[in-house]
Amino acid sequence: MQEILLIGFYQPDEPLTRFLEAAQQEFNLPVRYLQEFAPLGTGGGLYHFRDQILAGGPEAFFVLNADVCSDFPLSAMLAAHRHQPHPFLLLGTTANRTQSLNYGCIVENPQTHEVLHYVEKPSTFVSDIINCGVYLFSPEALKPLRDVFQRNQKDGQLEDSSGLWRGAGTIRLEQDVFSALAGQGQIYVYLTDGIWSQIKSAGSALYASRLYLGQYQLTHPERLTKHSPGGPRIRGNVYIHPTAKVAPSAVLGPNVSIGEGVTVGEGVRLRESIVLHGATLQEHTCVLHSIVGWGSTVGRWARVEGTPNDPNPNDPRAHMDSESLFKDGKLLPAITILGCRVRIPAEVLILNSIVLPHKELSRSFTNQIIL
Repeated sequence: MQEILLIGFYQPDEPLTRFLEAAQQEFNLPVRYLQEFAPLGTGGGLYHFRDQILAGGPEAFFVLNADVCSDFPLSAMLAAHRHQPHPFLLLGTTANRTQSLNYGCIVENPQTHEVLHYVEKPSTFVSDIINCGVYLFSPEALKPLRDVFQRNQKDGQLEDSSGLWRGAGTIRLEQDVFSALAGQGQIYVYLTDGIWSQIKSAGSALYASRLYLGQYQLTHPERLTKHSPGGPRIRGNVYIHPTAKVAPSAVLGPNVSIGEGVTVGEGVRLRESIVLHGATLQEHTCVLHSIVGWGSTVGRWARVEGTPNDPNPNDPRAHMDSESLFKDGKLLPAITILGCRVRIPAEVLILNSIVLPHKELSRSFTNQIIL
């Protein structure tokens, strides 16, 4: 690996700059952010920044959607590519028939793993193999993107399915490239049975945290906290940052992640939750199925609880549903999210609610977005 490039339309700010600097130090690699002049779709940025991607003459380059969690079998994908080089190699996994309609569906040749047919979010069942949004491209993979760009220029302004006008630089990798080139010997799929999930909502972030904690059990057991005399009671997979202070009478787990500088008081119960850096959970608080934002405080005997929206545990091919927060004008039950620097007073209940940053509450809330 020679370099990491982040491509997006978002205006860079101080937190992103700090993140890039920390990542460069941690991985000892150049890490840069390339800002698009306009939203260019899933493939337009790759073509727009093609010279920077190809600088240094890479053998190949990985393309990862930023909204997925996975064990990322990149070494195995690279080995498969070197064994049988092709312009496009897609990471695929399986889904049940109903949920497959929410993803890009792949029909493969089971012997050669060539992608014979690709349909993005089909209206009827096509295949139970879905696109994971993780790719390995050869440099020649940019040529079909150039062809799409030139065709868009020739056709002039284009109107997409939502009725919005998009420019020639907007390239949809899935529809404009994968669907068009399927069956032509250029696209292949590498199937994985490892962990994978999209992160389309805060609820799916909690599920992703659970997947990663479970993965640590196999790959990095030293990252997980074990129950020890004089320490907090640990149930299941729990991560505690070395700088966090956790009272010995606290009960944590399963599936809890505690960030840098967090303080957890006596008698606290934490389950299926993420507590971000600098947060404080005072004595005897109860936090279930929630995300506590950085710098937030939950007062004594307060209860912060959400409702999980997990995949069907009886279906090994089930994935998270990316459902809307609202239905018929009402907030659907979901996990509870406390934004940064929120203050929850003592003996208050926050249930199935979203609290925006810098709020100081004075009473209980249920099924509310607190602005």
